[in-house]
Amino acid sequence: MKKRGLFLLLLSGLLFVSACGAKEEKAQSVLKIGASPTPHAEILEHIKPELAEKGIDLEIVKFDDYILPNKALDDGEIDANYFSTVPYFNLQKEENGYDFENVGAIHIEPMGIYSHDITDINQIPDGAKVIVSNIPSEWGRVLNIFVQNDLIKIKEGLAIDKASFEDIIDNPKNLEFDHSMDPTLLTAAYENKEGDLVAINSNFAYEKGLNPTKDSLMIENEDSPYVNIVATNTKDKNNEAIKELVSVLHEEDVQKWIEDEWGGSIVPVD
Repeated sequence: MKKRGLFLLLLSGLLFVSACGAKEEKAQSVLKIGASPTPHAEILEHIKPELAEKGIDLEIVKFDDYILPNKALDDGEIDANYFSTVPYFNLQKEENGYDFENVGAIHIEPMGIYSHDITDINQIPDGAKVIVSNIPSEWGRVLNIFVQNDLIKIKEGLAIDKASFEDIIDNPKNLEFDHSMDPTLLTAAYENKEGDLVAINSNFAYEKGLNPTKDSLMIENEDSPYVNIVATNTKDKNNEAIKELVSVLHEEDVQKWIEDEWGGSIVPVD
């Protein structure tokens, strides 16, 4: 009888532990977020264990372009995305009628201008070809780098994200801006020396082993409005799991890790 009693006691204990485990598993919520592979997905991987401790199972879906993350969000395939800058986010909402909400500014990735053969701004030849992405919201960003380095002048009073190549009023080196290329192809254009200068978004630059602060000829100032954000559908803006995600991304130790991991070339924002 003693053995039978002990067996029943152990069995009831196992059933209790199993039930508790089931409750804990049930309490775990899944948050599916789309992200660019570098640095966004890497940052999310870093905070994944902490979110798990808070009851959030973070599922990261990687996208290699700038179109699909918003389509996936709009279609309900993901709960949020983390890849776009504020100007691009606003442009996509305007062009596609997305009912999205910016729920948190996370970091800035300074845009860099790269060249294989030119190592000093003064070496830029007359008529140099500058390859730029075909995304209009990026054009003013690139132009502003050339303005900051006294290579061109644009019309006064223009917001950076609204400026275009038609707004150049002084171009003493007769720079030729080719803005027909998909942003995913910019690193290939750089590697193939298709232009004298190539403007490359930092996430694509990192994927090819380029460090914006070390390898670029010119780099965007840190006061850039091109902040990378977490976005979601407006109806989900108060989702507790998404709020927790943004909160963790803003933690001091996470921000320090971001700065250390990318050598200060990614700048976290509060």
